[in-house]
Amino acid sequence: MPTTPMSPAAAPPAPAPTAAPPPRPRPTWGLWIGIAAMLAVLALPLGDGLPVAGQRMLAILAFAVVVWISEAVSYEASAIIITSLMAVLVGSAPMVDDPSQTYGSSAAITMALQGFANPALALVAGALFLAAAMTLTGLDRRIALHTLALVGTSTRRIMAGALAITFVLSLLVPSATARSACVVPIMLGVIAAFGIDRRSNLAAAIMIVVAQGTSIWNVGIQTAAAQNLLATGFMDQLLGERVSWLQWLVAGAPWSLAMSVVLLVVVRWLLPPETEQVAGGREAVRHELQQLGPMTGAQKRLLGVVLGLLLAWSTEGVLHPFDTTTTTYAGLVLLLLPRVGVMVWKDVQSRIPWGTVIVFGVGIGMGGALLATQAGQWLAHQVVTHTPLADYGPLGIVALLGGFLILVHLGFASATALTSALLPILISVLTALPGPVNALGLTMVLTFLVSFGFILPINAPQNMVCLGTGTFDARQFARVGIVLTLIGYAMILLFTVTWWRWLGWTSAA
Repeated sequence: MPTTPMSPAAAPPAPAPTAAPPPRPRPTWGLWIGIAAMLAVLALPLGDGLPVAGQRMLAILAFAVVVWISEAVSYEASAIIITSLMAVLVGSAPMVDDPSQTYGSSAAITMALQGFANPALALVAGALFLAAAMTLTGLDRRIALHTLALVGTSTRRIMAGALAITFVLSLLVPSATARSACVVPIMLGVIAAFGIDRRSNLAAAIMIVVAQGTSIWNVGIQTAAAQNLLATGFMDQLLGERVSWLQWLVAGAPWSLAMSVVLLVVVRWLLPPETEQVAGGREAVRHELQQLGPMTGAQKRLLGVVLGLLLAWSTEGVLHPFDTTTTTYAGLVLLLLPRVGVMVWKDVQSRIPWGTVIVFGVGIGMGGALLATQAGQWLAHQVVTHTPLADYGPLGIVALLGGFLILVHLGFASATALTSALLPILISVLTALPGPVNALGLTMVLTFLVSFGFILPINAPQNMVCLGTGTFDARQFARVGIVLTLIGYAMILLFTVTWWRWLGWTSAA
């Protein structure tokens, strides 16, 4: 039960994040199993129509999946290993077009690194710069506190306010990890100011709403999640077209909005709060805003740039011809200009997870190589030939492939890795299917399902950030997550036959 809340003047500042625990040892068994899986695929007889280079790419894919699931090495290290394997294995393989010649290590390295020339990778880097600017200036914290200041003192409104913060920051901060890292200290400060026991249902509910709400809005906003940007890169590379920011928002936001309501209902059902009213909450948040002082010039300039980017992203192809990457980089130019900008290179270089950029580049390159070596097409042919998938309509395709993605995600700690490993194959399957199938639209829908990291804390970085607060345990998280997954999957199927069909995303014209 909550204690008597502190007066606004005595409200404590948001607690500083605790020191990160030492990294846990990585399981070396995963590396050995990955090597064994790669050798096993290499030892298999060539499938009908599968080139040697394609078989070797499938072997590298098997190694990558095992290593990513087991986290035997870091994702950054795995990207370097994958590049080296492609240089050796694909480089020494006969060319698909001319089997009398081998690719050569130089051509294989070029194939592995082709993702670094993809516009989606540039967009990822730009998104990371924007996230760094938000944390550097403190604008993300100010926006979150202003959002909370509008919330009432009931526990229902507090949870709704936490969800509202995740939505607003999903529009402004293009990094799920950065958003959760911003929101968690603020909500811990709210919990402390309200006098809420950290091990209470209310504290657990607030933090689970932050984690699950972040995943839900990763679906509705294209720039909110790394896997969305990676999927956009695959669409460009493999389908020759992509979904714009506004098209993604129109398709995904209604689902996210409906799931936000479901999240609040489910959390209150499974974790009923000990009290329905907390006195002094709004005053405590206002105290925190007073401590921040007036809005700084850098924050005003950054807010202006971000609002301009939102306008540019949402009017692509309507008011101007520039794509999301181009407009994002135009905004970064303003943020880095002397006097006008809000940061210099030294301010952000330590805040950018450069390993993420490397993983994205190699992931896109591996996806392209799976198709260049005919591995993706061969796998797609096997799926279409040996399953009744070709007889299913869009609903059956989404139900089967979406359910597969949800189950496989249980073994992945990164939606980005899952996207890198499977989306190129799924795109190949979609393009090989007969009938009026909209491969672009169904790729977008399947990418929505990649964000279903609802069940295990390890399935998404924002889950782990919130778990580290000690307000809930994995069992509580899974109870909520299983219900959300079932309802979310059912709603995906419902939207497939209603909203997305009406928009023309599930069937070809």
